[in-house]
Amino acid sequence: MSRERFEELVGEALDEVPAELTKMMQNVVIMVEDDSPPGEPTLLGLYEGYALTDRGWDYGGVLPDRITLFRNPILRICHTEDDVVEEIAVTVVHEIAHHFGIDDARLHELGWG
Repeated sequence: MSRERFEELVGEALDEVPAELTKMMQNVVIMVEDDSPPGEPTLLGLYEGYALTDRGWDYGGVLPDRITLFRNPILRICHTEDDVVEEIAVTVVHEIAHHFGIDDARLHELGWG
C-alpha cells in the first residue's frame, strides 16, 4: 500500500473520532512514519508528549505532542485493506487515549490493547 493511501486511511480514521473528543485534544499533531524506532519492529503507534491529565499550571511553550503511526509494521500484520483500516482505527484510538491520560493497562481492560 502506498504511503499516500495509508495517510488517507489515517485521515478517515481521525474523521471517525467523535467531535467531542477532538475538540478536547490540545497541542497534538498526528504523523505517519514508515518505520518504527530501532529495536521496536512491532510497534504500531507511539504517543510522545504530556497527557492532558499531566498538564499543570506550568504547561506552556512546548512543542506539540506527537502521535505517530508506523506504516510498515501495520502493513506487515495486515492481509487486506480492510485489515489495515481496522488496525489504523484501533491504533488511532489507542494513541489518542494516551493523550487523554489512559494507560496501556486500562486500554487492555477496555479491549483496545
